[in-house]
Amino acid sequence: MMNLFRPKLIDTLKGYTPAQFYKDVVAGIIVGVVALPLAIAFAIASGVSPEKGIFTAIIAGVIISALGGSKVQIGGPTGAFIVVVYGIVQQFGVSGLVIATFIAGIILIIMGVAKLGNTIKYIPYPLVIGFTTGIAVIIFSSEVKDFLGLKMGNVPADFISKWIGYSRHLSSLNLYALFIGVFTLLVVLLWPRVTRKVPGSLIAIVISTLLVRYFHLPVETIGSRFGVITAALPHPVMPDVSLETIRQLIRPAFTIALLCSIESLLSAVVADGMTGGNHRSNTELIAQGVANICSSVLGGIPATGAIARTATNIKNGGSTPVAGIIHAIALLLIMLFIGQWAALIPMATLAGILVVVAWNMSELENFIDVFKGSKSDASVLLITFGLTILVDLTVAIEIGIILAAFLFMRKMMQSSSVQQTILSPDQLSDDEFNQSVIPKGVDVFEINGPLFFGAAYKFKDTMKVLEKPARVLIIRMRNVPVIDATGIRVLRDVHQEIKKKGTKLILSEANSEQVTGALKKTRLLFQIGKGNVRDTFEKALKRADEVLSDTDPSKKSYAG
Repeated sequence: MMNLFRPKLIDTLKGYTPAQFYKDVVAGIIVGVVALPLAIAFAIASGVSPEKGIFTAIIAGVIISALGGSKVQIGGPTGAFIVVVYGIVQQFGVSGLVIATFIAGIILIIMGVAKLGNTIKYIPYPLVIGFTTGIAVIIFSSEVKDFLGLKMGNVPADFISKWIGYSRHLSSLNLYALFIGVFTLLVVLLWPRVTRKVPGSLIAIVISTLLVRYFHLPVETIGSRFGVITAALPHPVMPDVSLETIRQLIRPAFTIALLCSIESLLSAVVADGMTGGNHRSNTELIAQGVANICSSVLGGIPATGAIARTATNIKNGGSTPVAGIIHAIALLLIMLFIGQWAALIPMATLAGILVVVAWNMSELENFIDVFKGSKSDASVLLITFGLTILVDLTVAIEIGIILAAFLFMRKMMQSSSVQQTILSPDQLSDDEFNQSVIPKGVDVFEINGPLFFGAAYKFKDTMKVLEKPARVLIIRMRNVPVIDATGIRVLRDVHQEIKKKGTKLILSEANSEQVTGALKKTRLLFQIGKGNVRDTFEKALKRADEVLSDTDPSKKSYAG
């Protein structure tokens, strides 16, 4: 169990020094300041009240740092969840979001216990880029109303309906809101040239809030839309989970879990590259699961590892999970003492911050590179991207994974081949039986590539071409790395068919550990006969000679 779940905090506290603590405190406070506007912005964009974003950043921040498998991971709400959370809230309400997040937490723990941490990184890259860029487009389109200050009520959830609504209400453009939004964009983008110690988003919030407050600019604020921000953590409430709610919410919950696992492990990998560390992926998944369960119980939203905040932590000297815990404590103190002032923040400011977040998420260069690549990768990219924008993120991930799997199977089928072999001396190695030609009465076929359900029937079709098989059929399997149940079944069918015609089957060089294990675990080895499965081609030819000699006593020994 310790190999499966061992938080990095346990290791890093050994030999922990006051100097490290000082650096972690400084980094934690800076990251807490960075996280505040993002937590509020992500919550509002997700369709929930702003304090829920802060609750999530505090609760998940502590748990992910304390229990996680990365030394420097910072957890909290991220932009990747905006689309799926907004959809859940619109369809099932906040109570549905709580239940979906709770179920997602359980799924994440199961994934960690099942040691799927290393498997998550094999999610196809075009799929990840497709839905990431799609999410960025949706985030941008969702912020147009607040960025322009349009008076149009609730923004439609459907992408096309959003833009139709914007076009119909463009005449209500608020120039003050537009000014605040553009000002925020410029500050966030240009402030890093001044200093990176203080985030540009915080500077933009402070200045724009003061402008709106003291010049009485007619723009919407957090307070005018949501009222006063609650400056206290909520009481825990266990969600009412039933079989019916699980049935309704299992798909979005799975999407939350998959997004969480991908983003948190990607963030941990990036952190490893920056620090030279080595995260524990399964421990990280379990910690993410616990964090999401606790966040849902306390009324929060989904959380995961945040790449930008993790990088900020590292750049400012954070080197242990203590920095992540300090970041959560800093957020808590900010909420308790100055949280009420957050109600004065203009919505246009938050919209400007999220426009920058969307741009950073878009990975436009990577999108173009994948699009210019192979047709199969481009098709997965575009279909996932299109479904994310026009249909639903859950559907996009499901269809994207299925499409990627089918395209992968096609590639494996194309890489697999079955061909008849007529050997000459230069085709045989020294340790094989050196003979100019294969003797009469022996056919040799070689399988190249994995013999799985996609390629197995290609092999069977090739065998059907043999109108009158020889007395002995040798199948070389030296280039077969894996075989599945379908491959075993096809070999069994071929064996039974040629046996009826009086042909003996010999398997040669089935030496892959997986193939050998599969043959032993099934009755195929017994049916073919252990003596007819040989580990070298030389031994297979000698066995063929024995078979021919038994059926034709006048035949000379092939070995002699």
